[in-house]
Amino acid sequence: MPSFGKRFRRAAVALAATAAVGTAVVTGLGPVPGSASSHREAPLVAADPQVDGTDLYAFVSPDKPSTTTIISNWIPFEEPAGGPNFYSFAPGVHYDINIDNNGDALPDIVYRWGFKNHYVTTDTFLYNTGVVNHLTDPTLNFYQTYCLTRIARGKSTRLVRNARVAPSDVGAASMPDYATLSNEAIHSFGATGKTWAGQADDPFFLDLRVFDLLYGANFSETGHDTLLGFNVNSFAIQVPHSDLTHGGDGSGVVGIWTTAARRSVRTQYSDGHQAFSGKFVQVSRLGMPLVNEVVIPLGSKDLFNASLPKDDAQFAPKVQTWGQDPNDLPALINAFYGIQIPDCDNDPNNGIDRTCDLVPVFLTGIPGLNQPPRVRASEMLRLNTTIPPCTSACSTLGVIGGDNAGFPNGRRLSDDIIDVSLRVTEGVLIPGHDPNADTLGDGVDANDASFVSSFPYLALPHSGSDANPHTSVHRQ
Repeated sequence: MPSFGKRFRRAAVALAATAAVGTAVVTGLGPVPGSASSHREAPLVAADPQVDGTDLYAFVSPDKPSTTTIISNWIPFEEPAGGPNFYSFAPGVHYDINIDNNGDALPDIVYRWGFKNHYVTTDTFLYNTGVVNHLTDPTLNFYQTYCLTRIARGKSTRLVRNARVAPSDVGAASMPDYATLSNEAIHSFGATGKTWAGQADDPFFLDLRVFDLLYGANFSETGHDTLLGFNVNSFAIQVPHSDLTHGGDGSGVVGIWTTAARRSVRTQYSDGHQAFSGKFVQVSRLGMPLVNEVVIPLGSKDLFNASLPKDDAQFAPKVQTWGQDPNDLPALINAFYGIQIPDCDNDPNNGIDRTCDLVPVFLTGIPGLNQPPRVRASEMLRLNTTIPPCTSACSTLGVIGGDNAGFPNGRRLSDDIIDVSLRVTEGVLIPGHDPNADTLGDGVDANDASFVSSFPYLALPHSGSDANPHTSVHRQ
């Protein structure tokens, strides 16, 4: 008979999954393959995947420690053989990476990607009309370009013009050397800046088989990566730390979040084409993983995606008391398994208090690690750029594993977000917490594909010619 620890570990993840994907069931969106860090997390973006930001990563570049790398992923659950149209960024959308370098919850710097569609010919249904060896080959019938702009305190600077995007990996016959195509999509700017956009393996890893809640009576299962075999669209940027911190508070701490904004009016014409007009309206937002997914209640998810960090006081009570509502994940775990609900003052008579753990992790930064000297409580991913990358004794558990270069001090591709988040949710940062919280996890400890050692660090996408992308580990 397996131990209680293992049984609880598997079941706790299943409960977390239920809380995360309950939105899809309740709102009539139908079953989905799972729901991950921010994959299909709110009703509106679930129906608009091109502006559904799935994950945000920010870390001191391991091979260039004087720089910061930021990666933003979009379009969840891309099937590799997703032809004939495959996957593209939405033209006419503002895809932004926002930087707060003084703790006031306002964007001091914005990096903005704007994409444009191109066709060699529209007289074919094909994505490519022959073998594609290079991004500029005329056989790549559909391709995208983008411009990258830096906006700082009212001044806009164009960093890159008409840069090519790496296409979807159609398959080995069409793109026999996809690595070359991906590398050709790396573009330089300034003295040391780099940018890249294209398709990649989804780097998030977790087990969320939610529709078999407790796996029947079989608690002997090992973890299975729900996102194994799926791709995402991604863009990345690498810049010197000073590009992010200049004009800030001098701490080296930056807050980071992504947003997507569409024109407010879409007109559909009878001949099939569309036109967009009106002001740009924010429709997607992502900073820390799992916040809108699990913490924000159903009725506020679209509001959160449209909101600004400076207005996060409206969501703060949910974080400060998480576990008090019987529908909160800590309360569900307590009800099913008797694990005590974390409480900073250990006094249930005055309600649940999470101001000593969840508030610093998600809203202010952790004192002495990644909290700015003066901070306005707001949800974003915070990175202390003065902490060097880990070179030995690194932990995928990041800070709670003794590795201050990892999550929640930024987020590396290899950080085990589910294990860390479950343990923090169950109070590992509170002295005297339930010891069962120390071993929580989903049994999936690494991505299904190997990350690369240089920018943009992401693993190559699963090929469209792979007949079984969801059953085999994809190593490069």
